Amino acid sequence: MPRILRLAAAQMGPNQRADSRQAVLTRMIALLERAAGEGAELVVFPELAFTTFFPRWLLEGAELDAYYEAAMPNPAVQPLFDRARELGVGFYVGYAERTPEGRRYNSAITVAPDGSVLAKYRKVHLPGSVEPRAGDRFQQLEKRYFEYGDLGFPAFRGPAEWGAPVMGMLVCNDRRWPEAWRVYALQGVELMVVGYNSAAYDPNGGSTENEEIRTFHSTLAAQANAYMNATWAVSVAKAGNEDGSGLIGGSVIVDPNGVIVAQARTLGDEVLVADCDLDLTRQGKEKMFNFAAHRRPEHYRRIVEQVGAEPPA
Repeated sequence: MPRILRLAAAQMGPNQRADSRQAVLTRMIALLERAAGEGAELVVFPELAFTTFFPRWLLEGAELDAYYEAAMPNPAVQPLFDRARELGVGFYVGYAERTPEGRRYNSAITVAPDGSVLAKYRKVHLPGSVEPRAGDRFQQLEKRYFEYGDLGFPAFRGPAEWGAPVMGMLVCNDRRWPEAWRVYALQGVELMVVGYNSAAYDPNGGSTENEEIRTFHSTLAAQANAYMNATWAVSVAKAGNEDGSGLIGGSVIVDPNGVIVAQARTLGDEVLVADCDLDLTRQGKEKMFNFAAHRRPEHYRRIVEQVGAEPPA
C-alpha cells in the first residue's frame, strides 16, 4: 500500500522589523489554514519565521534579546500550535532559540498533528562573520548571534498517519552542504524539510552574485541533493523586500528523482501543495544509491579529517 503524504510549503513574504508578533502569527495561521484547506498534513515554514532576519543589523542588549524564543512553544507563538492541533496538521518552523543556560542557536522544530514536538534541529553551517563589515548597510552576523549547532544531523520518524517517514531537518545554508544530506541519507531519510532566509545579493559583500543566480543555486541544491540521497525535499523561503534588504524566493517541493513538483511563483505569502509518495525513494535507495552495495568510505577520510582545501604541490 503506497505511503502518500500530502504536504505544503508555506512560503512567507517579508517580516518587517516594525511588524508585531501578532501580525506575523496572523499571516502564518492564514497560511496554515490555506494548506489544511487543500488537504495538507504537514506544513513547512521558513527559517526565522516569527521575526525579520535580524542578523543583517548590529544589535545589542534588550533589542537583540527580543528576537529569541526562550521556549518552544511559548505564549507568544502558542496560537499557531493551537490552530495546527485543531486542524490536525503538523508543521516545521524555524526560530531563534535561547536556552535556559543562555546559549543561542538558529533552530527548527517539527511538530506532530497532536501538537507534540517530534524533533529539534540546530543550524550547523553558519554563514557570515562575527564582526560587522565597515561601511556596509546590511550585515550577515549569524556567527555573532548564534553558536554552531550541537545536535548533529539526527533523523527521526514522522507519525504513523504520515506513513512514518524517516525525516531530516536543515536550516538555510545547511542545504548547500552535501555532507549534511548524506549523513541523513545514511539513516534512510525519505523526507527532508528545510527553511531559509537567503539574501538576494552576496551577503558577504561581494558583487558576483545576484538574485537570479542565488535563486538558481537554492533550487539546484534541493534538486541535486534530493536525487543523490533518494529523498523528497521541501525547501521554503521567507522572501521579498524585508526592511529594504531583498530575500530570494524559489520555494520548491522536489521528488526523489530531483524533479520539481511544485514551485513558488511570487516573493510573497504563498502555499505550494503536493502529494508525496514516500515509496518513490526506493528506486534510488535500492539501485543507483544503494549505499550498502556501492559506497567506499575507506576513500572518503578527507571529508571528516580536513576542513580547508589543501591543493597538491
